[in-house]
Amino acid sequence: MRGGPGPVPGRCGAVPGRSRVRPYSGGGGASRGGAAAMDLHILEHRVRVLSLARQGLWLYTHPLLKLLFLPQRCRCKFFSLTETPEDYTVMLDEEGFKELPPSEFMQVADSTWLALSVVSSGREPPGCQATGVTKIARSVIAPLAEHHVSVLMLSTYQTDFILVRERDLPVVIRTLAGEFDIYKEESGECVPVTCDDISNGFLKPKPPASPTLHPVQSPQTRFCVLTVAPDTLPAIATMLIDVLFYSHSPPWDAATGSQDLDSITFFSFSLIDGYISIVMDADTQKRFPSDLLLTSSTGELWRMVRIGGQPLGFDECGIVAQIAEPLAAADISAYYISTFNFDHALVPEEGIAEVIQLLQQRQESGR
Repeated sequence: MRGGPGPVPGRCGAVPGRSRVRPYSGGGGASRGGAAAMDLHILEHRVRVLSLARQGLWLYTHPLLKLLFLPQRCRCKFFSLTETPEDYTVMLDEEGFKELPPSEFMQVADSTWLALSVVSSGREPPGCQATGVTKIARSVIAPLAEHHVSVLMLSTYQTDFILVRERDLPVVIRTLAGEFDIYKEESGECVPVTCDDISNGFLKPKPPASPTLHPVQSPQTRFCVLTVAPDTLPAIATMLIDVLFYSHSPPWDAATGSQDLDSITFFSFSLIDGYISIVMDADTQKRFPSDLLLTSSTGELWRMVRIGGQPLGFDECGIVAQIAEPLAAADISAYYISTFNFDHALVPEEGIAEVIQLLQQRQESGR
């Protein structure tokens, strides 16, 4: 499983964005003894997930530029492009998907995915400051893994999205209805969803199988999580194009990597419902005008934990839980970005040593 959420920006009465450093407080999903502290929103986006081979990027430069800078031309409202050493992962809605021509260089996951987000109902008590995948480790990640729901996650500057297969939605609703008030977005309105609305598709948990413990690696690269106002995007367009399409780096072999890696290529750009989020390494950030990129007042830097020695696939459940549960127990915040082949968690730079120790201990205890 790959997954995780937070407040959706400006949707259905949600808080419009988060100030950094991810200060959205409260424990992960309040107990439903009284009113729920968090709501689960099922967004309208029907998302496709695909991989573009590096050697075929030339074929997709024009449509990707259109999605980056002219989304209104193709009516795309959910678009994310992430560069990794292996390829480019694209997550986009069906309108955006129409812009990409099929070719031998494009590999598409066989399912349509729905975007979910956990938002504050305004009733959560004060508590820990950990957010992102950490915040919902026990209330969302673990229950979905137990019910064999595979999940992808996309963290952005403003919020965090969980992607689940459309066919798994009945299982998701029945699994999480005891923890959250659930709403489905329809034509811009949020309609309450109950288990009575789902007539089939619920599967009882099977006896738990021993999950595969995937290796983790932590390159030395330091990352920034940023945003930019949409009306200033043209001012950084030239630099953005250069970084995404013309800055070449040597291949990185995950199978032979180690936790002492010097660096890794990773750049993520998301434009979702008009909100822009960018993840880039600290050296790349220096190439952009500092007055246009917005981040926390502390200028916090993040370190990466890369999950998987071999490509993870889309069917295995419990991958995100391997990372989220130890971080939740230690109250450590994390961004989480799934790509076509591997998963990536970003944790505060000052906490990377503790994170690696926690994950190593988990792997050793699982042997």
